[in-house]
Amino acid sequence: MRTSIILVVGLALAVFAAAFSTAQSRTPKTLDIYVVDVEGGNATLFVSPSGEALLIDTGNAGAAAVRDAERIMAAVKDAGLQQINHLITTHWHGDHFGGMAELASRIQIREFIDHGPNVQPAAAADEFLQKTYPQLYAKAKHTIVKPGDKIPVAGLDVRVVTSAGETIKTALPGAGKPNPNCANFKAGENNAEDPQSVGTHITFGKFRTLHLGDLTMNKEFELMCPNDRIGAVDVLLGLHHGQATSNSEVLVHALHPRVAVMNNGTRKGGEPVVMKTVHSSPGLEDLWQLHFSVLSGQEYTVPGMFIANGIDEQQPALPIAPIPAPQPGAAPAPVHNGTAYWIKVSAQQDGSFTVTNTRNGFSKTYRAGL
Repeated sequence: MRTSIILVVGLALAVFAAAFSTAQSRTPKTLDIYVVDVEGGNATLFVSPSGEALLIDTGNAGAAAVRDAERIMAAVKDAGLQQINHLITTHWHGDHFGGMAELASRIQIREFIDHGPNVQPAAAADEFLQKTYPQLYAKAKHTIVKPGDKIPVAGLDVRVVTSAGETIKTALPGAGKPNPNCANFKAGENNAEDPQSVGTHITFGKFRTLHLGDLTMNKEFELMCPNDRIGAVDVLLGLHHGQATSNSEVLVHALHPRVAVMNNGTRKGGEPVVMKTVHSSPGLEDLWQLHFSVLSGQEYTVPGMFIANGIDEQQPALPIAPIPAPQPGAAPAPVHNGTAYWIKVSAQQDGSFTVTNTRNGFSKTYRAGL
């Protein structure tokens, strides 16, 4: 009898241990972020552990709209999504809202989010807002957000930190310390619409990421000075394509990002002054780029394993020195209509995350607690 009891208890313990081991070996659900290549525009897809989808921007307008909508849909398919729960349009520039109508014809979008009216008159944007946009959100939800608003996504804390030229006035939890970078700030020039960008801070457990659209350095100063209202982030997304009208030290250096992911194009962004600011940011481990930038040259670029896409027109040799940025009205760059690769970030609740370059399969894991 005693032997039978011992055998039963032993068997039960073995079953429990096996079940516990299996549970421990399961990979916990992640927050997945797809930084989609839309040729120097923006389209960033967040997929929460609950399966909800938040998309920030829809790529370029005009002839590129179909191409960019298809590239976003490739990420949507990879994530196994049936709908987009929330679409944030950061601002009304064609490289950020241009693929919206095409995308909406391919997948249901349940909520359309923006900062309100366009403040930089432009025929294409104004016509879209007057005629097309109301039709798109007619059977969905339309929300104009202000700083401090939360976007409900199960398992995530999604907060609007900038919108319509305003910034949050109260620091996020853990932030609020004086920003020593403010003393050396020099104001820059900007257009009217970029400063209106909807900026979003997303928290998943201990993991933190930030996407500010095309917010310009003058607004960065308002957000981060004299006290830093955001605090440290693990991943800084977008960086306004790596353009010098944004990416001041008051923002980048104060955020202490471990990783930055730049949505640049071959001839758009990756400018030397920005690259120097990013590479000198305290605590930065790596910069990942959607494209090799001829504006960076070899002088300021990162190793190719961190770059998802090459250049649109192959040259016999890559120049060491960066080339000057094209002037307004210059001839358009060659169009990259070939295979486009995204950069994917997969974050765990403990703050660790893995970044993968889908062009070459290279991935790097960043441990929690550093």
